[in-house]
Amino acid sequence: VRGFWGGYVKEYLGGTDPTFAVGEYWDSLSYSGSMMDYNQDGHRQRIINWINAAGGLAGAFDVTTKGTLHSTIENCEYWRLKDASGKPPGVVGWWPSRAVTFIENHDTGSTQGHWRFPGGQEAQGYAYILTHPGTPTVFYDHVFYFPELKAHIRKLMDLRKRNRIHCRSEVAIEKAEKEVYGAVIDDRVAVKLGPGHFEPSGGNWQVAVEGSNFKVWERN
Repeated sequence: VRGFWGGYVKEYLGGTDPTFAVGEYWDSLSYSGSMMDYNQDGHRQRIINWINAAGGLAGAFDVTTKGTLHSTIENCEYWRLKDASGKPPGVVGWWPSRAVTFIENHDTGSTQGHWRFPGGQEAQGYAYILTHPGTPTVFYDHVFYFPELKAHIRKLMDLRKRNRIHCRSEVAIEKAEKEVYGAVIDDRVAVKLGPGHFEPSGGNWQVAVEGSNFKVWERN
């Protein structure tokens, strides 16, 4: 939607009153050479500017979060998942109710493969977006063509519903270091990403889902 002004979308949505609408504002993230910059505020601000132009009536795909997850997992740099303000680094950290999170779509994956999620780590990506605020999107291929991944997705979806995690849920990031990310969401769900160590404090936690480089807990 970069070439389609959000004001037109605002007018259309105001006249049709849909239940849900989302735009894809695809823009390049900020890099220094081959290294993705830690600060991606400019990138997510451009997405939010479009949402604002649309009157906040449409959400937008959180490309910032997808790109950050790529660099985090590919380079084992889990410190990237906490911005300078202590919040998630994507659109979900600034306007979670309008952030539509995803790890793959028909352009980035599938038969086109323009920007594939790190191979074999898709479940780790879903462990992030399905436990965090925003509106997570599950990719068709991952459900219908990959049975083992589908099983993880189903467990994570059930956990999200069971614990009433929603687009405005609160995230408390407790650890964001090179080899591990740990966070508690709404004080009901905890998640660890990466090969490092993290366990939620306070007791009464039980493991609900786990896999390669991720673990998710819920309160008893």
